Amino acid sequence: MSDRPSLSEAIDLQIRANGPMSLASYMGLCLTHPREGYYRTADPLGAKGDFITAPEISQMFGELIGFFFVNLWQQMNEPRSFTLLELGPGRGTLMQDALRVASRADGFANALHLQLFETNSELKAQQLARLGDYTPYWASEIDAVSEDPLLVVANEFFDALPIRQFVKGESGWHERLVGLKEERRVFGLSPTPIPSSAMPEAVRNAELGEVYEANLAAADVMQKLSKIVARQGGAILAIDYGYPKTRTGETLQAIRKHTFVDPLDAPGSADLSAHVDFGALSEAAAAAGLVAHRVTGQGDFLNRLGIVERADMLSKANPGQAPAIAAALHRLTDSAEMGELFKAFVAASPGLEPPGVLPTA
Repeated sequence: MSDRPSLSEAIDLQIRANGPMSLASYMGLCLTHPREGYYRTADPLGAKGDFITAPEISQMFGELIGFFFVNLWQQMNEPRSFTLLELGPGRGTLMQDALRVASRADGFANALHLQLFETNSELKAQQLARLGDYTPYWASEIDAVSEDPLLVVANEFFDALPIRQFVKGESGWHERLVGLKEERRVFGLSPTPIPSSAMPEAVRNAELGEVYEANLAAADVMQKLSKIVARQGGAILAIDYGYPKTRTGETLQAIRKHTFVDPLDAPGSADLSAHVDFGALSEAAAAAGLVAHRVTGQGDFLNRLGIVERADMLSKANPGQAPAIAAALHRLTDSAEMGELFKAFVAASPGLEPPGVLPTA
């Protein structure tokens, strides 16, 4: 039996030694701790896991992503060598479905260098089983890519990056911290105010008590990849739940076995996430020289790519599965399901016209 402290104990020890920690530090430990981090251990996906992602709902989702990238590859004059990078590939389902479609385009598979960014060893094994024919490479750093044109897909990746929270007070903004009270983890506020001038303009006039969530890690990832794409050519597709413009609002949540739980309870055992500020990602991409296309709902994005037509083709080919296909279509695109809650955002090299999204506003 190991004498090393559990993740829960280690967090409490750190707080006792150094004082309250930022929410970003807490989330980082919960999600990526090398021994007990949520994304370092078991498979969190599916009915037996904690949540279900769009690629697990229907093959149509990944197939349309495949069409999306073939279209861009063709617009780039079909480079004979390019990198396709997926951030957080899960079980490899999305990429498997995408490449099944994309490989039908002459030259695409031969030009492809498939790169995956994944930290979970169990999921890596599943990715290899599904994608082994494409000789994938697992990168230890997000931006460790070749000098070829770069295409990136990130489905439900940015929502899992650590956030910081700030609460508007009388004298400015106070960062929300994780501390201990009577030996229990609790939220509190830093006594040191941050002036409103240090906050994004969109939230400076917030009412007292409002919460602003800053996902600096997400903006950093977008900035790094956007600089590479601006230099080498390509595009970045991000699909996640979030909001199109920077605003106030508290969205941190913890999910275990498809049920919302206390984010401070049992660190490492639940999926911690927050809605993505696509406005901040758009600013990061534009600052690097990319064209940040208008954020659109997932339903609208998939409809523009032809998911209704694809569903009709699948139903005719598999009439016994028609009800299940219709149910999946509804779940992925309806505004009361995933259609509006989830957003699609594309940042691309100037001159490219990504399918499925609208031009910049």
